[in-house]
Amino acid sequence: MTFPQDNNRKSTLHDQRADPAPEGIKPVSAASLSIKASAQSARPPFLVLAPICVLLGLAIAIHNGLEINILNAVLAFTGALFAHISVNALNEFHDFKTGLDLNTQRTPFSGGSGALPSNPLASNAVLALGVSTLLLTALIGCYFITTIGWQIAPVGLLGLILTAAYTPWLNRHPILCLLAPGAGFGVAIVVGTYIVSTGDTAQLPWLTLLLPFSFSNNLLLLNQYPDVAPDKEAKRNTFPIAFGAKTSDLVMAIFFALGYLSIVYLVISGTFPLTALAALATLPLALFTLTIAAKLGLDISDSKLGLRAMTCNVVVAVVSPLLLAVSLIVSAN
Repeated sequence: MTFPQDNNRKSTLHDQRADPAPEGIKPVSAASLSIKASAQSARPPFLVLAPICVLLGLAIAIHNGLEINILNAVLAFTGALFAHISVNALNEFHDFKTGLDLNTQRTPFSGGSGALPSNPLASNAVLALGVSTLLLTALIGCYFITTIGWQIAPVGLLGLILTAAYTPWLNRHPILCLLAPGAGFGVAIVVGTYIVSTGDTAQLPWLTLLLPFSFSNNLLLLNQYPDVAPDKEAKRNTFPIAFGAKTSDLVMAIFFALGYLSIVYLVISGTFPLTALAALATLPLALFTLTIAAKLGLDISDSKLGLRAMTCNVVVAVVSPLLLAVSLIVSAN
């Protein structure tokens, strides 16, 4: 997931010698440029998924009739947001240092934010952002361990490992790279929020996780299609590189099926109310995404139709868990 930046040209390093500022215009300070680059590297438009997954964890707890610890819920939201910022910033820093950002053609969904190629001197600031938010996430996790107990440690440790290891290690292993987003958003955030907000570990919502787990995996899987060539040069081994577009399309179809069918099952079994079927409203968008992905393959970002399909994939990943969360909260009142 990346921020839009110059879709039709490759990145180049800018000359770091500052041009004289036009008369009457104050030059921008290095600190200001670093702050701007750091904010851009966090990729704000894509930070919405973490809060939605927190909301889903709370919604499941509310549906189960459990009392919510407000302080812990706020800390869960903060930790999830910090972790998402951290993985984005560390990804930007690593991709810049390895030269990958200079070889990618950015789209609204892949290729990096372009913050560091435009401002290389801000790389240390971006690294500091990634490390500091990771440490803050760890501190919040330590607080939960001391107040709730060690039962939260496995979920918290999973989140920290995924955040720190995704760019330098996990994306060299196709299966782990494929499953990492779902494990982070679906397991670490949803289950983690549920546990810390309620203290309950007896009714963990494992089956409910199939929707955010599956759709989060699909989100990053499709976004890796345009980056296959540069990722391969950088010695990465993502799922599309290892298995190709056709197998990746099949995996996407399986994940979509798992996510939607899990909601149908939970409603039929009486676990969820009928209103939970609202999460199926995004099904046409998922089918459109699959159809266009099968047609365009790895060239999906080279046309407006392909970019529209990638947009639909983002909407499915974000709106589906949101609709599920809202339906559970509404039915509980």
